[in-house]
Amino acid sequence: MNVTDTAFIGRVGEIELGAAALGGIFYFVLIMLGTGFGTGVQIIIARKIGEGQRSLVGKILDQAIYFMLPLSLLILLLSYLFIDSWLQPLIESKEVYTATMAYLYYRMPGLLFAFGQIIFRSFYIGLADTKVLTWSTLVMAGVNIVLDYGLIFGNLGFPEMGISGAALASSISEVAAFIFLIVYTYRKKFVSNYQLFHFTKPDKEIFNSNLKLSYPLMIQNFLSLGVWFVFFLLVEKMGEQELAISNIIRSVYIVLMIPIWGFASAANSLTSYLIGNQRAHLIFKLTGRIVLMCMGGVSAFLVASFIFPAEILSVYTDNQSLIKHSIPVLYVVNFGALSLSAGFVLFNTLLGTGKTKAGLFIEMIVLAIYLGFVYLIVSVIKGDITAVWISEFVYGVFISLLSWMYLKWLFRKEYSLKRGLD
Repeated sequence: MNVTDTAFIGRVGEIELGAAALGGIFYFVLIMLGTGFGTGVQIIIARKIGEGQRSLVGKILDQAIYFMLPLSLLILLLSYLFIDSWLQPLIESKEVYTATMAYLYYRMPGLLFAFGQIIFRSFYIGLADTKVLTWSTLVMAGVNIVLDYGLIFGNLGFPEMGISGAALASSISEVAAFIFLIVYTYRKKFVSNYQLFHFTKPDKEIFNSNLKLSYPLMIQNFLSLGVWFVFFLLVEKMGEQELAISNIIRSVYIVLMIPIWGFASAANSLTSYLIGNQRAHLIFKLTGRIVLMCMGGVSAFLVASFIFPAEILSVYTDNQSLIKHSIPVLYVVNFGALSLSAGFVLFNTLLGTGKTKAGLFIEMIVLAIYLGFVYLIVSVIKGDITAVWISEFVYGVFISLLSWMYLKWLFRKEYSLKRGLD
């Protein structure tokens, strides 16, 4: 959805392109609260599968729903009540602010269904049965492409809504993907096999276990995307063209991140599974292999972007000036993605051990370094947009280094690999 939205909005104008960046990141910041909780649930499900306790999976998921549904409704309510007072002081350009608000008005309802998808994502990644997530993503992207074409430009009998049309298309796409996951889960008999959606009375022990493991992840994810939102706010003060360039690069960057997020999720789930299966001695071997596969997946994207940079960027805009000024930034982001290939896998291996508080501490250190670097380039040195995006490489290097150091310490000091982890 990010890629298709940016590609279509890039044909509307620079202001809309920048507003979609700010609105999109703000939306993702809120989504990260649910994603953090979902990652904790995913770790617990994988651990129970490794221990052979499949019958508990349904209860774990039901308790997660009891938390996620009220959370999503609360976030949606607070957003509609206070979003104007939150964003108006932060966005310098009145035109960008107006367009951002128009985007978020139609985008926010999708949050309810995005949280629902997170629940299914936790379930399927915890089981290491992830093909359905590919299919649901294709459904979501397909619906979004058709509706973007119709609602942004007034084609297919739809009204011409501009940036608001992109937001509405994305929200409807979230609904389509959620419905697909429900139908698939029932048809494949996962509901009966894992005793899903029985909605028995709340289980305090399971609920507290979910929350204890997940709340550091919720804070960590919220801070991580929150800092990226601050990044875009600082870029917005550099100018509308710099913000538009950053939104284009953000979309390319997210494509580069696809294999990274996929392999990182695998590392997270499989680490927890090995611990539950009393085979913790294989974790470092597993992580090393995943890092190599992840770097290989990212490298395929990097080769294409180095050979055909203008062609790739032209997917997102036909403005030749934006394309020209985006190419150096694209090269920088390539190296940032490569550093994150190792960093995200190592960090998610750490989270898979259940040490989520340590993960939060490491993330806070790295984010402080990252934000300090961005502030230095934007406000002190007054560097250009290419220099600002070097921050992604800085983040990747430090998250890799600190995660690796902690894992080495953890397995040497706290655990005995001969007897496995408890």
